Amino acid sequence: QVQLVESGGGLVQPGGSLRLSCVASGFTFSSATMSWYRQAPGKERELVVDITPTGGSTSYVDSVKGRFTISRDNAKNTVYLQMNSLKPEDTAVYVCSARTWSFHYWGQGTQVTVSS
Repeated sequence: QVQLVESGGGLVQPGGSLRLSCVASGFTFSSATMSWYRQAPGKERELVVDITPTGGSTSYVDSVKGRFTISRDNAKNTVYLQMNSLKPEDTAVYVCSARTWSFHYWGQGTQVTVSS
């Protein structure tokens, strides 16, 4: 059974930091490109960042460059998203995904709220 379980979301003040985690099971994690998406109320889902299977390449949406950092630990089947200098416009449900040529799996998401 495939599972992607996100954690680490919460309420944070502008300028603060959060670290999201996504623990995967049920598939070969080290073969999958891992991604973080987000969806704010009333908006379409947005790809925030992805990381290749070996972690050698990443791609960020412009709005988070220099503030967010994705990483992965293939020994722990876990992908992380370190979010610094958070802004109110970063408020969204953050969803982890795993994809290869043959599948695309999604987690349930974790809420991130940036507000004073």
